[in-house]
Amino acid sequence: MTEFVIEPGRQDIVMIRHFDAPPDLVFRVVTDPELIPRWWGPGFLTTRVDRMEVAPGGRWRFVNVDARGREWGFSGFYHAVVPPERFVRTWEFEGTPEEVALETVTLTQVDGRTRYTARSVHPTVEARDAIIRADGPRGGRESMDRLAALLR
Repeated sequence: MTEFVIEPGRQDIVMIRHFDAPPDLVFRVVTDPELIPRWWGPGFLTTRVDRMEVAPGGRWRFVNVDARGREWGFSGFYHAVVPPERFVRTWEFEGTPEEVALETVTLTQVDGRTRYTARSVHPTVEARDAIIRADGPRGGRESMDRLAALLR
């Protein structure tokens, strides 16, 4: 089950999920461009990885494509990469390029499982709330469900 912490008046969204896999495996799967299309985004969209340089200063860009061929791009830069513990990157929906979020993903071993915590900090409360209104948590939940299935 994926948990979200979304407090009124704050600029952040925290997403937490526990996986029955060790942190090194989870880290490897979430940073492998060949595996991203198998879990990232809602299942009714396909994902294309245009770029994924998992290193400080590296760029990333994923594109969701619907059945009609419409595309939505997401991109950013990696700021820190500490395998298998965490990575920090900017995260931008290309439809709103002025609203860049900073995302920190932390993987912690807890009782033989991995606690995956993604905290995204948005430039304003309004920008954060727009993600909520666009049903971002649904997409995050579905991505985490797909990731859990892949890790199995």
